[in-house]
Amino acid sequence: MLSNFQTNINEIKSKIMEIGDGLLKANTLINSAIATCDDAKFQEARSYIKNVGSKANEIDNNIIKVLALYAPEAKDLRQVIAYLKITNELSRACSNTRSFIRGFTTVCNDVDVETINEYAVPMQTSTVKAIKLTMSMLECDDAEELQEIYNDVLIEESKTDDLYEMVERNLSKQADDVKNFEKFHKMLRALRKSGKIASRAISIANLLVYAKVGGNFHN
Repeated sequence: MLSNFQTNINEIKSKIMEIGDGLLKANTLINSAIATCDDAKFQEARSYIKNVGSKANEIDNNIIKVLALYAPEAKDLRQVIAYLKITNELSRACSNTRSFIRGFTTVCNDVDVETINEYAVPMQTSTVKAIKLTMSMLECDDAEELQEIYNDVLIEESKTDDLYEMVERNLSKQADDVKNFEKFHKMLRALRKSGKIASRAISIANLLVYAKVGGNFHN
């Protein structure tokens, strides 16, 4: 029979995974929408990350209660603190996702399909992989496997950075007048949000390594 502390922690983890699952579904749908500028899919993606702020606040309140009631120590305390920080990272990732949808849909039809397929699609694909890998870490208890998954998240996040730099150079060459410059600048600003989502995944992955293995965590 599980202790009251463990029961509460499992409930908190379940709610965190629920937000993470919504984030993953939203970004997966975005990935299938950007190639065709499918506005219906973009709007459907928004539905998966609704009311995340209130959900995160509810989780944080539950975490504070756990800290007050059980005063956990050592590994248990690391886990609770990590979860408290993870809710903030998930909220920021969902905010970045909404910003990406808002920014990308305003310029999607103005940028050639070739550029989108060559850079935006693979960039978003790596973002989705980073989220998926990070969420899988919540269910992983083996330290060595956890580190391997963390390394895979790093690789995917690095890909988004590389692709962003490539598309930035490519679009800069095409910006031959003021009108094009403004259009491409908006596109880059939107794509940067996709990269930030992957960065949030790295932060969450780092917190999960801290929770289950120890060491230091970084924002």
